[in-house]
Amino acid sequence: MNEALAQIEKNILERNLFCKGDSILVAVSGGLDSLVLLYLLHELSAEWKWKLTAAHFNHQLRRGSSDADERLVARTAGRLKIPFICERGGVKEFAEVNGLSIEMAARKLRHEFLARRAKRLGIKIVALAHHADDQVELFFLRLFRGAGTEGLAGMKWKSPSSADPSITLARPLLDLSKESLTRQAAAGKITFREDASNLSLDFERNRIRHELIPLLEKNYQPALARTTLRTMEILSAESNLALEAAQAWLRGKLRTSFAKLPVAIQRQGVRLQLLAQKITAEFDLVETLRLNPGKFVSIGENRSVVRDDQGDIHLRTLSATCFKPSAAVASVSLLGSRGEIHFEDREISWSKVGGRGDCFAPKPNCEVFDAGKVGENIFVRHWKAGDRFQPIGMKSSVKLQNLFTNLKIPRTERHTRLVAATERGELFWVEGLRISERFKLDKQTGRRLKWKWK
Repeated sequence: MNEALAQIEKNILERNLFCKGDSILVAVSGGLDSLVLLYLLHELSAEWKWKLTAAHFNHQLRRGSSDADERLVARTAGRLKIPFICERGGVKEFAEVNGLSIEMAARKLRHEFLARRAKRLGIKIVALAHHADDQVELFFLRLFRGAGTEGLAGMKWKSPSSADPSITLARPLLDLSKESLTRQAAAGKITFREDASNLSLDFERNRIRHELIPLLEKNYQPALARTTLRTMEILSAESNLALEAAQAWLRGKLRTSFAKLPVAIQRQGVRLQLLAQKITAEFDLVETLRLNPGKFVSIGENRSVVRDDQGDIHLRTLSATCFKPSAAVASVSLLGSRGEIHFEDREISWSKVGGRGDCFAPKPNCEVFDAGKVGENIFVRHWKAGDRFQPIGMKSSVKLQNLFTNLKIPRTERHTRLVAATERGELFWVEGLRISERFKLDKQTGRRLKWKWK
């Protein structure tokens, strides 16, 4: 048994990628990697009783060359007596309509084809030909895009399909180099086609492959692939640890408050909850929710999410009628030392504290005002057209509508924000914004109004 064949069989057994007698859909592009994979699996299938099907997606990006790829895969499958399926897709048109790059559009259509046809054939596993060099290129791609540990860990040996989670993607070649696959193709006299677009420096991945990696290998680290793969293995293990801890916390097996969890577990906890609600868990969204309990964050024209004090993520979907200014107004007396205000879906607690000294330490959903300047009678309501507000640090008031626009607060969220006004009608608090300059603490402050909402 040759080196590549022995390695792929070892990977399949140790990683439990396939079982004896499995039906496997093999994604075959017509290039070196996927055709070597098809030949290796075919050679092993006699012993392991696998039922292989070769699947090719024609992206129709290179005119006659794309059709030649299709014909080669069909001939190869016929020679190996393997069933062959194929579909064609207009990648360019799909990319333009959906605002995607050509690469992303091709990937989406290809994965949808593989998942759809696998399900139709009753096949649960799709074999992909990603290899070690792909992993290294992916590491640098994601590094430059600011990915976290899970992204930098790269592709997994097994993962659910992005098009259909019931379909498993398996990558038996993930630790084999491109060089070893080239040797295997030469030894087995495997005919394959080169994709001319792989040489184009218009694509970022190609620039990493042909320019950056050779530069780093020549001038900095000759064993770049080995050290990068080792780093990815470390990141994968640490990412899995944080992921498992976050899952345990979400199931209630870690009796620790969200605030006391390590940052890595907090991020994974927020991320998992977003994904469960089919919300893209971008880093900025995760971080905003993690650091700002009670703050609604827009994720679309009529949807927003918020994290509560316990760490739970809540999705709010508003209909168009919700964005009309509400006429509801709560008249509130601040006589006494403390009290509560219930207005629609909000709860506001207030208390008055005497004495001088430094300002209170900032806390989420909590502000402190000069109680004397606010007065004893106030109104709580929604924002309405014509409201003006003077954020702390500004020399004069501005229209609240202009402030929302400058802060890029979505129009659909603005009328959900609460405001609090004095008896004279001056706004001293706008939910989610800085306090008013007119009502801040100063040296003459006698009593302080502590204002907390959820």
